[in-house]
Amino acid sequence: MNFIDIIKERARSDKKVIILPESMDRRVIEAAIEIEKEKIANIVLIGRKEDILKTSEGLDISNINFVDPYTAEITQELIEKLYELRKEKGMTLEEAERLLKEDYMYYACMLVKTGRADGVVSGACHSTSNTLRPALQIIKTKPGVKLVSSFFLMTVPNCEYGENGTFVFADCGLEQNPDSEKLAAIAASSAESFKLLVEKEPRVAMLSHSSMGSAKHNDVDKVVEATRIAKELYPEYLIDGELQLDAAIVPEIGKSKAPNSKVAGSANVLVFPDLDAGNI
Repeated sequence: MNFIDIIKERARSDKKVIILPESMDRRVIEAAIEIEKEKIANIVLIGRKEDILKTSEGLDISNINFVDPYTAEITQELIEKLYELRKEKGMTLEEAERLLKEDYMYYACMLVKTGRADGVVSGACHSTSNTLRPALQIIKTKPGVKLVSSFFLMTVPNCEYGENGTFVFADCGLEQNPDSEKLAAIAASSAESFKLLVEKEPRVAMLSHSSMGSAKHNDVDKVVEATRIAKELYPEYLIDGELQLDAAIVPEIGKSKAPNSKVAGSANVLVFPDLDAGNI
């Protein structure tokens, strides 16, 4: 069984209510139908009934639940709760109503905040900022998290590297040019995410164009310092660097370039020095 199938089985065994706010995107509705068919989660779409029917024309959405912000009985309650949450930031009742009826990501996050849903998936047609802003304002970060960052969960078929072809890449979508302290925080949160999702021990490589001092540059110094901070603050995780990609994941090269490292040659969590490197 491959990793994705394992994740699906875990989801089926503990089904959650997941909100999809991007009902204006036909791909999202198609995904909702597939998720319901595979019994991975209980899906709820957010949107006006007539808009969803139009977008889903030709598709069978008879098994898909949806909430229309304009007609749902809970909308007024959510408006008042959003106002209470944000009034100290200057939000009015009118603005809370407008956001909940016009920006479905806000509505989705309020459903999670009030315990009516377990999670939200967005980003098919919303920008990163439009996805993150409501989540940070309403749901907020996990207690103790120093930095909001992102990761890619990568699965490569028939791959001997990483964790049988499974990796976490971070940060590839949010922090443009993190300093050493931010890189260390990204390493720790990415390791935690890997352990939670893959259920294996994370081995974190702090990537660079240098391996263990092979090059001298301020960019290298940043990664060296990040590695030092991460090792000091998060001793529960195997973290090492600085490492080039081949030294991080190829066993024989890791042994050659970093013979004393417990991570080199077997890394499954790759922390990139900046957003350009990670995203590319």
